[in-house]
Parts: sequence; C-alpha cells; structure tokens
Amino acid sequence: MDRPPPQRTGRLLRFGLAATALGALVLYNSVDATPAGSSVAAPAVAAPAVAAPPTTAAAKPPAKRGPVLPRSSPTRVRIPQLMVDAPTTELTLNATGQLNAPPVDDKNLVGWYRDGASPGEPGAAVLAGHVDTRTGPAVFLMLRVLLPGNKIEVTRADKKVAVFTVDSVETFEKDAFPDKRVYADTPDAQLRLITCGGSYDRTKKDYTSNVVVFAHLESVR
Repeated sequence: MDRPPPQRTGRLLRFGLAATALGALVLYNSVDATPAGSSVAAPAVAAPAVAAPPTTAAAKPPAKRGPVLPRSSPTRVRIPQLMVDAPTTELTLNATGQLNAPPVDDKNLVGWYRDGASPGEPGAAVLAGHVDTRTGPAVFLMLRVLLPGNKIEVTRADKKVAVFTVDSVETFEKDAFPDKRVYADTPDAQLRLITCGGSYDRTKKDYTSNVVVFAHLESVR
C-alpha cells in the first residue's frame, strides 16, 4: 500500500485543492439507519463549534512539536478508550470533488484520505468513519466522548505504531465547517478523526453536523 513520498509541493497542491472540497462535503454520504416512524435522538455535542482562525500576513505558523515519520499507509486504528480496533481502507474524491465515504457494508472500517498526509507524516492526516449504518452502530459511534489526553494508535504499513494524543473534540454544523482549520497543512504530525454528528435530518437523509477529533503525534513504537 505504501507509495514513494511525493514531492512536497505536489502534495500540498493536491491537498489544498482537496481541502476546499472536503471542508464542506466530508461524510455527507451518511446512511439513514433508523426504521421509518422512529424518533432519532441527537448525539451529545462534545464541544461548541469554534470558528476558523483568521488568516493574516502577520500570523505566525504553528510551532513544530513531537516526532515525525516518513510516509507510510495506515493499516489499523485503535482507540482504547472506545474499544475501537478497526482496519483501514483508502478514500478518494469522486468526480464532483466530494470525499467518498467508507463502504457501508462494513461497520468496523476506517477510511484514510490517501492524497493527504499519512498518519505520522508532517501534516494533518484525515481518518473518517461512519457513526452508524443501516445495520446498526458503526466504528465512530462514540467518537464525540473522547477527551483531551486520550490516545489513538495507528498501525502503519511500515510496522510502526504512531501514538496520537487527543487535543480537542469539537462539533461543527456541516454548512459552517471550518475547512481551513481542520485541513490546513501543519509542520508537525497531526491527526483528524471525522464522523457525523448532531441531529438526523430525515428530509436530507443526513446528519446536520460533523464531529472532529484534533490530535497530535506524541510517540512512536
């Protein structure tokens, strides 16, 4: 699954273009998992929405922190606090620039946006998963209850395990998603876990929000 590291400029260009699309459209391909006529309780909001920081000429880049790794595809994701232990699959953009959601026939599967950073590489690696499917709860159902300091372990194709520490868990309305904040390139190795959240809109057949976990690489084993 590993690919030779692309030229830095090339990756940034591809990721910059993708970020514009992903910011508004990631995980819009959710599935109505509830039977007709039943009520849907809104998941608890983990944290209030935070607007994207302003971009100005005087703004300083974030300080680099922690270790970094060369590019290598993720193969498995573990979140001990949530008892998540799931394999990964690669995600791409469709013809309209939307991120293709992970297959809905596998509830325990996490998707990695392969044209962005890999987990442990400098940049913000993106992992996405369903909160539910037509057959029941899915891999990121409880993502919203993670707390700062919790750990996320990503096993990579090079056999290294990248251990990330959660910085924050936040919920954003899909029509006000802060794409620059979530997908901006970073000098250190960071991770974004994304799933659906908020209430379920039966008219649109979609959840109204996205839950985003922000984390940074703490150690490697």
